[in-house]
Amino acid sequence: MLCTFRSTTKQEEYHSPDKVQWNEPGAHYSLTTKETLPRFPFSIDQEGNIYVTQPLDREEKDLYVFYAVAKDEYGNPLSYWLQIEVKVKDINDNPPSCPSTMTVFEVQENEALGKRIGIFTAYDLDEANTVHSVLRYKIVQQTPECPVDGLFLIEEYEGKVQLAKQSLKKQDAPQYNLTVEVSDRDFKTLCTIEINVIDINDQIPIFEKSDYGNLTFSEDTAVGSTILTIQATDADEPFTGSSKILYRITQGDKEGRLAIDTDPHTNAGYVTIKKPLDFETAPISRIVIHAENPEPLVPGVTYNASSFATFVLVVTDVNETPVFSQFVYQAEVREDVAVNTKVGNVTARDPEGLGIRYSLRDDTRGWLRIDPTTGEIFSKAPLDRETEHVYQVQVVATEVGGSSLSSTSLFHLTLKDVNDNAPRLARDYTGLFFCHPLRTPGSLVFEATDDDQQTLRGFHFSFSLGSESLQNDWEVYRINGSFARLSTKHTNFEERVYTVPIRINDQGWPPLEGTVNLPVTFCTCVEGSCFRPAGRREGIPTVGMAVGTLLTTLLVIGIILAVVFIRIKNNRSSDKVENAQASEVKPLRS
Repeated sequence: MLCTFRSTTKQEEYHSPDKVQWNEPGAHYSLTTKETLPRFPFSIDQEGNIYVTQPLDREEKDLYVFYAVAKDEYGNPLSYWLQIEVKVKDINDNPPSCPSTMTVFEVQENEALGKRIGIFTAYDLDEANTVHSVLRYKIVQQTPECPVDGLFLIEEYEGKVQLAKQSLKKQDAPQYNLTVEVSDRDFKTLCTIEINVIDINDQIPIFEKSDYGNLTFSEDTAVGSTILTIQATDADEPFTGSSKILYRITQGDKEGRLAIDTDPHTNAGYVTIKKPLDFETAPISRIVIHAENPEPLVPGVTYNASSFATFVLVVTDVNETPVFSQFVYQAEVREDVAVNTKVGNVTARDPEGLGIRYSLRDDTRGWLRIDPTTGEIFSKAPLDRETEHVYQVQVVATEVGGSSLSSTSLFHLTLKDVNDNAPRLARDYTGLFFCHPLRTPGSLVFEATDDDQQTLRGFHFSFSLGSESLQNDWEVYRINGSFARLSTKHTNFEERVYTVPIRINDQGWPPLEGTVNLPVTFCTCVEGSCFRPAGRREGIPTVGMAVGTLLTTLLVIGIILAVVFIRIKNNRSSDKVENAQASEVKPLRS
């Protein structure tokens, strides 16, 4: 159900725009909103009449959607809710508004009649594209009224401001203020337009002097140094595009060594060094400077000799270091190139034209040599990518004669890989074991690697047994490019260490092959771990050796004790004989 009614005022509240009605008497009516509103300006009585209870404002909300509900005397719904849409029609209740407190336009003092100065646009909050929002413009006051009133006009509906009577002169008035009346059918609003008159560029910059003489600087003068201050003046209005001065070098500096910055307050120009000076290429230069405005000159006015100035720049020589053609030189060769192969070349020049002698620095591996005259670099020892992928050295260029000044550059030699390394095991596999006795055939996984550069898809090794005599006991097969599996073919193995040779081929170009030994131990296990090694490690005695050593030690100790015991017994027997003989000898009497 759609209802349409216009915005209301206080006096128009409680107007009944429409009603709803249930087919049978006794229905109770109520309204419920579809959305949360700060206020709900409608009500319904028990006859089904819907009333506006508060003022409506289209600019606040132009459409209300709510529901009418019919219930019986017990509060039970008699039907589905009825959706009601109320559209608020606009009335002209908003006056026109100015776009801002002050609208500012600019116009040059030589503009022709009819020239558009700007477009003034006000706005109205009433509904767009209706008679309530159609605005009309009219200038009601011009300040000042010199040289005459009515210098400007504004189009009635578009708001375009134009010159009406004559061109403007800043000497008459630098600024005009226009009061514009903006109206709709019922309201009027006064707005203000400010029009600034811009000075025309009818004066050229004039140098205070046309020749600044000779300036002498050494070629090592620091970049950024100010070497000269110049000054020109302009009679146009200060601090405008007509009086601002830009300085431009028109002759004598094709290399762009100099730059000129302008002081925005004084129009002074500061000539600075933008790029290093060079005695060898430009020892003397006659510099011509043009002073000009960013604003174009008015027709009939042109720049002349007063807007040009000159000076002579004299550059003195300084002994400079040699200059390399590049800061970093790069070359690439295969790692297997023959000794004395040329791998690169560097060049340097001396600004003073002296000869250059080349040498190398930081050639830590002694791989390279350089021709001291030509700068050609050769290999002087075998190269190895696996040791240095990119070999870096410094190249020194020293001038021959003069002060023997020198400079350095970098030489980076990238070594391309060749297949010169046989495959090997990726790690130590001395800990491989099977529990003895072996109940079912088992297998072990191992990994191979290669010191050569991998392909984009990684290594691609092939694996095989290194001895045909082992084919009845073992088998090996490839899992992927790097991993393989070694498996037993039966369970009848002794409790000891078996050394299984594995042949690994890298399938490169040319292909390289290596044989590695996998030590596999068969041992008694306790809780899944090897109880004792089946073989003897270097420097570690076996159990038998330990027992033999212990028995030998005990035997030696027993022999020593027996010898000591016999010697003690013999000594005691000797003592008894001597005592018996002594007792039989009679003493002499006097």
